[in-house]
Amino acid sequence: MAYGGAEENGMESSGAPSAVPLQKRTLTPEELAGQEENRKRRVQEYLRLLKSEYLHFRWNAAEALGDEGDPAAIEPLIAALKDPYVDVGWLAAKSLGKIGDPRAIEPLLALLSSDEKWLRTGAAWGLGKLRDARAVGPLILLLNDTKRGVRKTAAWALGECGDDRAAPALTGALKDPDAGVRAAAQEAIDILAQKKTKPISGTAVK
Repeated sequence: MAYGGAEENGMESSGAPSAVPLQKRTLTPEELAGQEENRKRRVQEYLRLLKSEYLHFRWNAAEALGDEGDPAAIEPLIAALKDPYVDVGWLAAKSLGKIGDPRAIEPLLALLSSDEKWLRTGAAWGLGKLRDARAVGPLILLLNDTKRGVRKTAAWALGECGDDRAAPALTGALKDPDAGVRAAAQEAIDILAQKKTKPISGTAVK
């Protein structure tokens, strides 16, 4: 009597049993509540560390709060934009973008005029994530920044905002002396074109 191959008999070619995919167990309400309580405690600890005297704790907390996505972190992160160390302010700006709360828009817009390139970069990145129309004009101006990293991030952010007003400035940025800026500008132009031609979901064709 012929037998099937190793795979058919639940065996790998080496003779060891093949792995069986584990099914994800549905958590109970009590377990879900426990996870949420742990998350809240974690956020509170990060908020405490955001005020630490030690730089290492502050910038780690500023970054981690963005991953947590808790609106309770918005005001503390806005305050952290003015931290004496650029590392903390830059990460706070990015975390504000990740959380996506509109309260961060005005503080990030103000940060675009900072003398520190990393703060301008972080603010541009955060505004790109927030995708607010108020950021389009200031981000266009940032395409002329003296620092290539700032210009590149501004181009990316304008693509994220998806506003056609940025198209002429992005086209001009295709002549930027830096290849990275040119690539970011082209990608942003492509994104704007895709959004322009993409049909609106649920709209009837007449």
